[in-house]
Amino acid sequence: MQSSNIQYLPRLDHLRGLAAMIVFTYHLYHHFYHNWQPNPDAWYLGLMVEGHTGVGLFFVLSGFIFMLISLKNGEIRYGDFMRNRFLRIFPLFLFVFFVAISIGRNNFGAADVLYLFFSNLGQAPTSGSFITGAAWTISVEFTFYAIFPFLAMAVADKGATYLPRLVLILLLFKLGAYFINEAPKHMLYSTLLGRLDQFLIGMMAAMIYLRAQEKGWLQQWYWLPLSLLAVWAGVGVMAHFFSYQAQEQHEPWWVLWPTFEALLWAGVCLAYLCTSLQLPRFLNAVLELMGQVSYSWYLLHALILWLWSQLIGPISVGSFGIDLLLNWLVIGSLSLAFAKLSYHTLEEPFLGMRRRYTS
Repeated sequence: MQSSNIQYLPRLDHLRGLAAMIVFTYHLYHHFYHNWQPNPDAWYLGLMVEGHTGVGLFFVLSGFIFMLISLKNGEIRYGDFMRNRFLRIFPLFLFVFFVAISIGRNNFGAADVLYLFFSNLGQAPTSGSFITGAAWTISVEFTFYAIFPFLAMAVADKGATYLPRLVLILLLFKLGAYFINEAPKHMLYSTLLGRLDQFLIGMMAAMIYLRAQEKGWLQQWYWLPLSLLAVWAGVGVMAHFFSYQAQEQHEPWWVLWPTFEALLWAGVCLAYLCTSLQLPRFLNAVLELMGQVSYSWYLLHALILWLWSQLIGPISVGSFGIDLLLNWLVIGSLSLAFAKLSYHTLEEPFLGMRRRYTS
């Protein structure tokens, strides 16, 4: 995504595209094959079984990108920053929100308009159907936007230890809330309390990245596969021992998981952004496209999945692996094409209205 506030880094788009692809794969796997149930024996498929981890990558990237902009450019003008964030997020989100309240028109109340700002809480209209359900993350994301400039100022004033201290405070509050809440799983999964540390770890990763660029760290080829292996193993452990798909509401590991997940993805971000490895031109172009339309792909892929399942049904040739791959390729391509249409129609007209928000 091009920005007037920072030099374009194609690999950030690659990582955005990866996050959207993981969430798409997760929804395809469960919608077609596993019906949102845990699958502890298939821990090695953790990135599909627990593909919600792509949301964690999105949050880490948000913290990383804005902290990088702040570190490179200095003071952020709050009004211009929030204006840009509104223009980036709300046009497509509003479209999805109005789809959601149209689907649930018979149950709509005037107070439901407030769910525009709290789509992650209560009985939000967007959570009422599969095709709009991914919108819960937007309120979490936008709340982080609202506090980020203050966090960046605090880091500039208090130094590098400010963010780890804040993560520790959050962990203690999450632990306390875990024991108070009768069903803490969704509290830890879909609220700012449960997710803020992921943004903060992304901010810390940006600070490390600038240092790594200066010192030439993490350029060796092996850091990238090692970081990806760590994510695969970590998500596999989760899939086997404390899956979010399980009916269990009280699992103490969920208190720590978002923090650990963010650390794993921060490692991937740093390794990929610093590596000297070069991708083939075609793969680079595909990943840039995926990153460019990742917001639309993330929010709208469920519609294509749903329509395919209702009108055609999963492609089946008798082998789970081949069936999964064929459905992933065909529906993934269709949903990516739809995301490109959405990007140019519902996102791009507003992106040109953004302006520089750094001094």
